[in-house]
Amino acid sequence: MKQIISVVAPAYNEEDVVEKFYYKITSTLLQITNYDYEICIVNDGSTDKTVDICHELLVKDDHISFVSLSRNYGHEIAVAAGMDHAKGDVVILMDIDLQDTPDIIPQMIFKYEEGYDVVNAKRKSRDGETWLKKFTAEMFYKVFSASSGKVKMPRNVGNYRLISRRAVDAFKELRETHRFARGLFCWVGFPTTEIEFEREARIAGKTKYNYKTMINYAIEGLTSFTTAPLRWATYIGVITAILAVLYMIYVFYMAITGNPSLQKGWSSMMIIILLFGSLQMIFLGIMGEYLGRIFDETKNRPLYFIQEYTTKFDKKKIKKENN
Repeated sequence: MKQIISVVAPAYNEEDVVEKFYYKITSTLLQITNYDYEICIVNDGSTDKTVDICHELLVKDDHISFVSLSRNYGHEIAVAAGMDHAKGDVVILMDIDLQDTPDIIPQMIFKYEEGYDVVNAKRKSRDGETWLKKFTAEMFYKVFSASSGKVKMPRNVGNYRLISRRAVDAFKELRETHRFARGLFCWVGFPTTEIEFEREARIAGKTKYNYKTMINYAIEGLTSFTTAPLRWATYIGVITAILAVLYMIYVFYMAITGNPSLQKGWSSMMIIILLFGSLQMIFLGIMGEYLGRIFDETKNRPLYFIQEYTTKFDKKKIKKENN
């Protein structure tokens, strides 16, 4: 009996690459002759021709499954929707822009057959990315690893990975609203390994990850897995309070001794007021991030709504034909 590989690929306004992705991934999966396969494309509220192209692919290939969300929920929710609908015994999660080359999927399957539940694709290089994006990504990994306690996220590993069925089922039980899939896969656990690959430049279209998106994504990651920022706020508050007391003692000493260098001006006072005012605003912002997440989670809303789910892929029929 053949096992089934499900490739889950979220798509948002990817009309330039959807068809190229389909032909490339199909060519790769056909080489893995001892497995059958499903290609699950998740449309995250695209406004271009992505949906039309996916419908054309559905007509020509029974291995395609198409999940279309009711609106643009964001990449993380699209990943969750793909995981919910993937039928495979093993799931390959990857971006549709082909920066994550499908050529290493056979190596991933080999590692899965060795007994690993999660096989991460680790980037040797990051072609097409600016030095600033590379630098900020490296800093994020360092900060996350230093603050997240027992949840250790490997560096230079994105969403491209293989996940076994039992790891997928565990992931599906995590229904939090503010999601950070890379961290969730690490939190779930199970035997994990990695394969290195050369990440290629995007073949067409434009990336949806601008700097604003990346900053928000980093905040989601940190606040989802650690309360360390709240602890940092406490530490910084204590340190600045000590410095303020020391400065106050110094000013009193200067006044008592009649030191002529003591100036009765507003400059130093304004600097101190602005410093402590800005620190207070930063700390309030940090606490607000966590309170906002508590507020969102208590609503207990569904993660997403499906506008369309179309598939000709019948898992039972496939397995029966393979017997």
